[in-house]
Amino acid sequence: MIKRLDTTELIFKILAYTLLTVFAIFCLYPFVYSVSMAISGTDAVVLGTVTLLPIDPQFDAFIHVMKDREFWLCYANTLFLTLVGTIFSMLISILGGYALSKKRLPFNRMLNFLLVFTMWFSAGLFATKLNYLQSLDVFHKLGINDDKWLVVIAMGVNAYNIILLRNGFAGVPKEIEEAALVDGATEFQIAGKVYIPISKATIATVALFYGISRWNGYFWAAQVISDPTQFPLQVYIRNAIEESQNIDSRPTYDGFAFESLSYCMIVAAIIPIIIIYPFIQKYFAAGVNLGGVKE
Repeated sequence: MIKRLDTTELIFKILAYTLLTVFAIFCLYPFVYSVSMAISGTDAVVLGTVTLLPIDPQFDAFIHVMKDREFWLCYANTLFLTLVGTIFSMLISILGGYALSKKRLPFNRMLNFLLVFTMWFSAGLFATKLNYLQSLDVFHKLGINDDKWLVVIAMGVNAYNIILLRNGFAGVPKEIEEAALVDGATEFQIAGKVYIPISKATIATVALFYGISRWNGYFWAAQVISDPTQFPLQVYIRNAIEESQNIDSRPTYDGFAFESLSYCMIVAAIIPIIIIYPFIQKYFAAGVNLGGVKE
């Protein structure tokens, strides 16, 4: 039997769906516009006549990007930073969140307070950069000349993500842990075979946070990496956009505008996130709720 909605509920649903539809259009428009700019002809891009759909479609810009060796080298750097960086960050965050969720941990309250304290106050931009540069010198003295490892290790954790994991682990019933202890499980076995499987929604959500942060990371990578062959994709794209704004020095191409090249790079950088997100989205809402609310 179909339940009939009353007038108030019907009006609310109409307004809610209308607002969500408008919001979705606003979110989708930048991507559609980027694709249109990437494949539109030179005159349409230069004159600024592209508003939604492409004009005089061409694919020469995409072909040029496919053949750009430096672009794909930076793409590989970004894949390295994202995959290795996310794994490293998740390892540290899971261990930290698991330990801080235990009330029997010595100085538990103080350690949790210090973790939250880093979210309230920071050393500032200048001091943080000096710290990273000093860390870079230490890496070089140890024989680690690949500056990407600084981005992976020195920027490895986020206090908010550790708190999400801590709250997620704290929500696991104590009876399950007690049963595992009775069976003779060690602390690492309890964490790996009890807490992590139960908290997979929270872990997937935090992994998504770290992955997107690594993939979109620009500022500190631009500050601490000096070798262009080690630049991540976002730094390379930013340099290309800055070059496109300098009319006197930017190169010219037959068949497409220089701006189209920048938009092709932007579209290529977005595609992996679009592919991966639908597979993780089902964990997203549940993970935030489980990790963000502690009863």
